[in-house]
Amino acid sequence: RNLNTPVYNSYIGVSDNIRLLLSFKYNFINYIDSESATKSVLCSYKRSFNGFVAELTEEEARKMAGMNGVVSVFPNEKRILHTTRSWDFMGFSQQVQRATSESDVIIGVLDTGIWPESQSFNDEGLSPPPDKWKGICQDANNITCNNKIIGARYYKSDGLFGSNDIISPRDSEGHGTHTASTAAGRLVNRANLFGLGAGTARGGVPSARIAVYKICWSDGCSDADILAAFDDAIADGVDIISLSVGSATPKDYFRDSIAIGAFHAMRNGILTVTSAGNQGPRRATITNFSPWTLSVAASTIDRKFFTGVKLGNDVVYEGVSINTFDLKNETYPMIYGGDAPNPIGNYTSSSSRICLEDSLDPNLVKGKIVLCDRFVSGEGPLIAGAVGALLRDNSPKDVAFSFVLPASHLDLVDGSKIFVYINSSR
Repeated sequence: RNLNTPVYNSYIGVSDNIRLLLSFKYNFINYIDSESATKSVLCSYKRSFNGFVAELTEEEARKMAGMNGVVSVFPNEKRILHTTRSWDFMGFSQQVQRATSESDVIIGVLDTGIWPESQSFNDEGLSPPPDKWKGICQDANNITCNNKIIGARYYKSDGLFGSNDIISPRDSEGHGTHTASTAAGRLVNRANLFGLGAGTARGGVPSARIAVYKICWSDGCSDADILAAFDDAIADGVDIISLSVGSATPKDYFRDSIAIGAFHAMRNGILTVTSAGNQGPRRATITNFSPWTLSVAASTIDRKFFTGVKLGNDVVYEGVSINTFDLKNETYPMIYGGDAPNPIGNYTSSSSRICLEDSLDPNLVKGKIVLCDRFVSGEGPLIAGAVGALLRDNSPKDVAFSFVLPASHLDLVDGSKIFVYINSSR
């Protein structure tokens, strides 16, 4: 295909007459004055709704949009991915009485694929898939389905793959495996991350079946692939569609692949559950909000991952982080990043205090814990030879992050007290 030619989605709507789709798909050659129009068609939607994807110039796209019967024509854009003890926190405990019919529920997950070897997807004790299931397990790169993962497909309309992409429904990123296990993961006892968050991992409906539709790759999730997955999922017989994907900004319904796909799912009695988005909590930050979908936003939770900081005077301050490192209760000297600018590169304290990469002097930082005036990944202190980092700022501490070295994210009040301690103990 010509990488310089824009790709557009042509949405026609619903028709039981396949000839209508074919007439739009192939007879538009004369209308748009393009000799290569037939070759420009990349894929079609015809199982659950009608439309196709084609390479068109802007003028050709405008002509196509004006054709009688065409609902909308819009560019094939990329969408982005959106992402404990959530079910217990919501009052849906592990001991709640479950209906036996839950094992007949099929959840279609449109995401980055799945890692079938995860314990969350074992099929022990599950019967064969319900008779209503009409999907397939697209065999590629050694992925097999079972009575838990009953179907798997993948989509890449442009045929362009990154070096780390796995050309199959198998997940190479982790997001799809995560969302699938959140919705329908089996019970996994003693689950933990190097001892953190130990407990029983489980999805909302552990006995439900999962159908995988891989639409997201290293370069994002294209509208063409999203629509193709909706087209198949509806016809395959899923009961619910889960989609933690969205655009950076809201779209008009007729130019929004997720809204279009979810609309046709709704017409077939299928609920589409979407993520509200990665932004917020400011106003007008939701990107998936069509009235025929259920949009789910993140909220508070009753668990935090604390990483304590014990000073030489035995005072302990609590920060947050996903800290999987073990310093074996040893004591290390501390230094303020602003006091250790790297003379190589002519860095000043204004750079070193926020621990930018290469801004810290290894001769002063090596073997010490560095106090930084900004939330950073920790690469700067790590490169300089630090054994740990303390990050102080006024950002919310309701979410814990992992770092490349032992670290704790502190508020400004506690961080300032540690700053005073460092200066007083020189």
